[in-house]
Amino acid sequence: MSDSLGGCSSWCKHLLKVTAGGVKNGVTLPYAFLHMRHNLKYFDKMRCLRKRSAVSFLGVLVICLLFMNLYIEDGYVLEGDKQLIRETATHQLNPERYAHTYKDLSNFSGSINISYRYLAGTPLPRKRYLTIGLSSVKRKKGNYLLETIKSIFEQSSYEELKEITVVVQLADFDSAWCEGMVQDISQKFAHHIIAGRLIVIHVPEVYYPILDGLKRNYNDPEDRVKFRSKQNVDYAFLLNFCANLSDYYVMLEDDVRCSKNFLTTVKKVITSREGSYWVTLEFSKLGYIGKLYHSHDLPRLAHFLLMFYQEMPCDWLLIHFRGLLAQKEVIRFKPSLFQHMGYYSSYKGAENKLKDDDFEEESFDIPDNPPANLHTNMNVFENYEASKAYSSIDEYFWGKPPSTGDFYGIVFEKPIKISKIKVITGTEDRQNDILRHGALEVGEKIVGSKIGRKCTTYLRLGEFKNGNFEMTDVEHKVLFDISCMRILVTKSQKEWLIIRSISIWTSQTSSQ
Repeated sequence: MSDSLGGCSSWCKHLLKVTAGGVKNGVTLPYAFLHMRHNLKYFDKMRCLRKRSAVSFLGVLVICLLFMNLYIEDGYVLEGDKQLIRETATHQLNPERYAHTYKDLSNFSGSINISYRYLAGTPLPRKRYLTIGLSSVKRKKGNYLLETIKSIFEQSSYEELKEITVVVQLADFDSAWCEGMVQDISQKFAHHIIAGRLIVIHVPEVYYPILDGLKRNYNDPEDRVKFRSKQNVDYAFLLNFCANLSDYYVMLEDDVRCSKNFLTTVKKVITSREGSYWVTLEFSKLGYIGKLYHSHDLPRLAHFLLMFYQEMPCDWLLIHFRGLLAQKEVIRFKPSLFQHMGYYSSYKGAENKLKDDDFEEESFDIPDNPPANLHTNMNVFENYEASKAYSSIDEYFWGKPPSTGDFYGIVFEKPIKISKIKVITGTEDRQNDILRHGALEVGEKIVGSKIGRKCTTYLRLGEFKNGNFEMTDVEHKVLFDISCMRILVTKSQKEWLIIRSISIWTSQTSSQ
């Protein structure tokens, strides 16, 4: 009986023992006692059942409350992220909250919750065209930051300065070094700080993730892993700050010099890419120098660098980021607009003599290549389509042997005045794939729909010589506004044809 009543109270068990069997010590107990024993047994079982049911119900209730709490908390995080998107790049948050935010990277479009210290300057309310970002740390040998900032401003015209913001992040944890650099920057570039063109920021160490004991990928030494991992976080915080300052963003390192009027060239390249998809445009082939992004992609890039900060160097991560956003090929502009000038690396002061041999300091003669539709009736080889000859990037059109009457056509979106035309065929490693017999013509009077637009009248400007064509003062030789241009094959050839580049300089846009 004790087994069947294991859950009953002790007073119930005692009473049942007293009344058990109807006879106790030879004395016959009255029927009332027997009936009372039966009733007590029944009620105690019911009490035990209710107790067990209550425990089960409480367990289910606790689980439900936990799920509700998780749902509410997740909703709070999502709403918080939405609010952060609407806020500026600066956020005041305590370290405990940031630790949670750092782990939750599900919303890549939101800002990262950290607090920035303004060491010099503040952002202006009006968005600029381009933000130039630099991250700098204390070097064991050499310091090129001041020269880099100087080059940015000196190589820009007064009109260009109105459209740029330079953000310098002093990312070293040595506060004395940071204070000294701020004083030097403030003394040398005070007028740019006052004009809102130069901002110096710092992120306290408390917001950084763990930097010790990280994975040693690629068999890198521990201090190298720590250096490149921190650099990824530095860049992530810088990108996060700059997300709302301008339409475009370009990353530089703190030891570069710029070409003359680089902003004008960047604007021309961006204009020439209108209507085409791109994630990253590269204006240098070295490291994290001269990489251009849409500002709306910066929050995602910042989160990406944070998520994989200990996996690999930043320039490798950038390749993966570009690929994940469906830009498979590198889009690199030549000549390069930025040159590495440092001799000593920021990592242990090691020698770093890398130079970009495509850099040109006076690269001001950049073609305009106004927006246009491109087409050809030639047999195109693989993916070397017509658009690649008109691009300002290092790529080209490649077709199988052309025949007499074949053409490469350009239809401009608007009639234009042209001052100069330059067409180059063949490449250094395929010097036979040139246009041996061809002419260049310009046209007017467009007919047809948007897809099949073409000119009805053409004027021949000249013949190709040694595979190339170049003409200046075109506006003085052509009296009408040019709506079309075409390269015409005048004699069949056995060799394939590469059109390496088509460059057009405009004098003005027609008002028509």
